[in-house]
Amino acid sequence: MRCPHCLVDFHDAQTWWSVGLANDSEGAWVLTRRTCPACNRFVLYLENGAGQAVTQIQQNVRLGVVTRTMMVWPKGVSRAPVPSEVPTTIVEDYKEACLVLADSPKASAALSRRCLQNLLRQAASVTPANLSDEIQQVIDGGKLPTGIADNIDAIRVIGNFAAHPSKSKSTGEIVAVEPNEAEWNLDVLESLFDFYFVQPARARARKDALNKKLQDAGKPPLK
Repeated sequence: MRCPHCLVDFHDAQTWWSVGLANDSEGAWVLTRRTCPACNRFVLYLENGAGQAVTQIQQNVRLGVVTRTMMVWPKGVSRAPVPSEVPTTIVEDYKEACLVLADSPKASAALSRRCLQNLLRQAASVTPANLSDEIQQVIDGGKLPTGIADNIDAIRVIGNFAAHPSKSKSTGEIVAVEPNEAEWNLDVLESLFDFYFVQPARARARKDALNKKLQDAGKPPLK
């Protein structure tokens, strides 16, 4: 598994520990714990299902059939810090989409769609329309690398915009999402952050540094 704190992979079977809590009308409840060897932090899950009857607090209880699993700590999977080059007006929706991902993928997807639309309007200068058309405008512009263009187009495919037009027309509306749609949206946003904001900023910094050297040498700067 991947540690939701530090994102390092580790073998969860080697660090597994649990405590049986009790049984109710929905079955047995067990709290499981993994400890990440890299960052030494706990990852806690609450499991519910059928299996060994739990009548009191018991250690190392395993359920025969797990019907649902909820990660209770941390609240969600960590993501890489947002680069400082990304405008705060875009960062706010992205961070909130990350924050609510574990509790409500629907809300997270709605925020990330709104974030994507704001990003395309600010960074790609698309003509304001619905999100589906704005995505197409950016793809047709031919400036995105093929991989990013395919990924941004996949937002429409995974999100099934044809069946859920409100995702395109009312980007902030909370509607049903497909499996992994919310997390995919965040992944695509991160790639766009790098393309539209981080890479140009680094290129400008390199050019400015070179122009400073040229100026010191009495030579004309790069245009």
